[in-house]
Amino acid sequence: MKGCLRTSGVAVFWTAMVMIGISACGLLVPPNTIIPPEPSPSPLPQISPIAPPTPVLPPTPAPEPVPTPAKELPPPENNLPTVIGESTQSTDLISANYSWNYRGTWNWEMRIPLSLYQYYQKLPRPPTTNYSVYVTHPLDDPYIDLLVAKIKSIAQQEGYTEYQTVEFADAFVQSLPYTVDSVTTPFDEYPRYPLETLIDNGGDCEDTSILLASIIEKMGYGVVLVVLPSHVGVGVKGGETLYGTYWDYNGSKYYYVETTGENWGIGEIPDEYKDAAATLHPMIPVPILTHEGGIAGNGYSAEVVVKVSNLGTVAANNVTVFAGFDAGESMVWNSQQSAPFTLGIDQEATIKLNLRVPAGKHTRLMIQILVDSVLVDESHTDWFDT
Repeated sequence: MKGCLRTSGVAVFWTAMVMIGISACGLLVPPNTIIPPEPSPSPLPQISPIAPPTPVLPPTPAPEPVPTPAKELPPPENNLPTVIGESTQSTDLISANYSWNYRGTWNWEMRIPLSLYQYYQKLPRPPTTNYSVYVTHPLDDPYIDLLVAKIKSIAQQEGYTEYQTVEFADAFVQSLPYTVDSVTTPFDEYPRYPLETLIDNGGDCEDTSILLASIIEKMGYGVVLVVLPSHVGVGVKGGETLYGTYWDYNGSKYYYVETTGENWGIGEIPDEYKDAAATLHPMIPVPILTHEGGIAGNGYSAEVVVKVSNLGTVAANNVTVFAGFDAGESMVWNSQQSAPFTLGIDQEATIKLNLRVPAGKHTRLMIQILVDSVLVDESHTDWFDT
């Protein structure tokens, strides 16, 4: 997102931290100065230009506090682990084949409409590490259900226990090749939706963890995504008879499940993550809000235009847009806040706020998006002088 604010001959440009777009720039100039009439001439007048008076600016009110609520909505569990001993139909189909080992060798073929795969490829990647948003997207549910039905059918045929059934599902995911986003996509970071990982036949740790969490949830077991420093895994809900690394979450134990490499069992975690703190995300649909904005002005007033988008998998209620000029020390000048509104899935809204530019200040424009008064996204321009 680019915008500009021009005041006292200085243009200010900025780029938002989340979404990028372009908005029209407005020129901010002083108001017209009314020059008093020349005095009546006197004999042999000595006429000289009359300088315009100094414009009288409206007073700048005292700065107001900037909302500084928690960054997460809702706040995730963040603890150290405990260690114990419907889409567009298409006649074009993509076919993918899988082979994996678990107490024998298993094979499976999957076919999906090309249009559905292309739909997921075109979706924006929500700017969040709460990857449950990829799990809870509904359009690939029928295909995850097919995979789960295959896993359950074999497990029943082979007499697997519930524990072994989860291991069997994990063995399938672990068999997928590990790939690096910067090699397989044009992006350094590209979280994949489950269907993308299946058709791409591989991914990195967040991709395979998203896929396994989708499978385990469809199998009917409790599951969370475990976000570690520079790594992502899965936690499966278990009882007192399980052993290994687990996290306490909402009164239950969630045992770590690795999704990269092969032959990792439930509760086994790579040594480098044994003492690491983790953020746990349940498979609950959440709104993911982003924004882009611009500012245009005339005189000492400015119009701020903000487009807010919901990239999540549930509607966001009680959304407000806050904007003001940074006064430092968590204070702002001349702030305005929009009326609350609701933003549905894949919807966007354009909000306009009129602000008065503080005179003679070193400042920057700040934009914040709040849900139930909780800060979920923000951006600001570079510093400039008014």
